[in-house]
Amino acid sequence: MLLREKPRIITALYENGTLMELTCEEETAGQLLGNIYIGRVRNIVDNIQAAFVEISNQVICYLAFQDLKNPIFTSAKTGNTLKVGDELLVQVSKEAVKTKAPVVTTNLNFTGKYAVLTTGSQRIGVSAKIPEDRKAELKALVQPFADGDYGFVVRTNAKAASEEELLQEIRQLTLQYQELCKIAAHRPCFSLLHKALEGHMTHLRDTYMDSLDEILTDDPQLYEEMLSYLSCKQPEDQKKLKLYRDPFPLIKLYNLEAALQDALRERVWLKSGAYLVIQQTEALVVIDVNTGKFSGHKPMQDTFFKINLEAAKEIARQIRLRNLSGIIIVDFIDMERREDRQMLMDAFEHSLKQDPVKTSLVGISKLNLVELTRKKIRKPLHEQLTQVCPVCHGSGYLY
Repeated sequence: MLLREKPRIITALYENGTLMELTCEEETAGQLLGNIYIGRVRNIVDNIQAAFVEISNQVICYLAFQDLKNPIFTSAKTGNTLKVGDELLVQVSKEAVKTKAPVVTTNLNFTGKYAVLTTGSQRIGVSAKIPEDRKAELKALVQPFADGDYGFVVRTNAKAASEEELLQEIRQLTLQYQELCKIAAHRPCFSLLHKALEGHMTHLRDTYMDSLDEILTDDPQLYEEMLSYLSCKQPEDQKKLKLYRDPFPLIKLYNLEAALQDALRERVWLKSGAYLVIQQTEALVVIDVNTGKFSGHKPMQDTFFKINLEAAKEIARQIRLRNLSGIIIVDFIDMERREDRQMLMDAFEHSLKQDPVKTSLVGISKLNLVELTRKKIRKPLHEQLTQVCPVCHGSGYLY
């Protein structure tokens, strides 16, 4: 579901009637994520194994040496060692977060519905969510198109795609890359060579369409924008798009204002009467599980196990809903039985695997804290909804 609440566009994804993802992005935010620029190296800092690259006037980005893969230089150069003043193609891989600069990489990605062309590797990768027998088939199909300058990653959406649909997109992505390289040779430094889709359109492209029943909006302009995109890129999904015409507002029909408020609260109540406390710091996210009002009649260890299982499922949902990322520490209620702890970790990992953003369950520390990491891409929801006062320069939430 997409709707416009000026100056923002709200995107909500429901699975089996439950709200799983929620974004609220400004239309005029000047999105950098996914854009490809001709950048200039401003500084190299060997002790942190990184360089700082300027992509436009006074916009300085962080480039880790580990992301310096198969760089494409646009300025005259001898050797492959990165130097101050070098001009090269970079793509913004992470938005600026608080005091941290945007992150760029020389691994250029061109993303389609079924595949991603990547210059950082010449290999053919296939989504882990595709069955093994289908993986080998797709890999063999795409392999002839990897010519040594780039490789491909076949996405989950390709599982149900026809050979012709996949190959047509592979050809389009290859042509897009080749055209960009030609243009780059004749453009000045700081040129924007490729503008990524807006955030709400990216959600439309990246959602696994086979499991999507309906795309709903009440905004005619958004409807026409999505219709144009789908008719060009995903014609088979065009019939799923619906324009909501009822006079009763869509945002109230789905109670999204309350959902936004709930997604900003520290305390999250569970159906059992237990609750979570979610606290976001500069360095990491901490989630604590508490028994709260829960009053079970089973032995204490059985009670703790039941609460933890319920909490694990809700924590996985809250991480997606709030777009929490980086290091996440979860303090479940301590359990004495080893088999209970193992079943909890298995259930938690299963819930985390439903997240389309890469999430890794590290394990349980010596302090019985569960550690996991989630890839940082876009701003977390609480930052999307933070507004700075022009008078006192304080900040507060819009909802």
